[in-house]
Amino acid sequence: MKKNDWKDRLNIVYSTNPDFKYEETGEEETPTLEKNRQPLRVNIERKGRGGKTVTVIKGFIGTETDLNALGKLLKTKCGTGGSVKDGEILIQGDMKQRLIDILHTEGYTQTK
Repeated sequence: MKKNDWKDRLNIVYSTNPDFKYEETGEEETPTLEKNRQPLRVNIERKGRGGKTVTVIKGFIGTETDLNALGKLLKTKCGTGGSVKDGEILIQGDMKQRLIDILHTEGYTQTK
């Protein structure tokens, strides 16, 4: 299936050349490190969240799909909501110790 997302081409000027091919100059994603080499940091944040407590996991090095898969795994294991934004995994509530235990059992040994 051809990817034709107009948002990727917002700054492109129209061309009358019939041989014109749009070339993406997107950034390549870094390959995902092994689980035991991921330097993950688990923190609790309350500021800027409307008084709600959120557990934030930072430091994941890898592709966006692997980050989303890890976020989904953690949300299902904790039984709570959350999201993945800007390279961070956000889990609702104060789940710091539970997340550290889950990450250690999954093989992420450099988690603090």
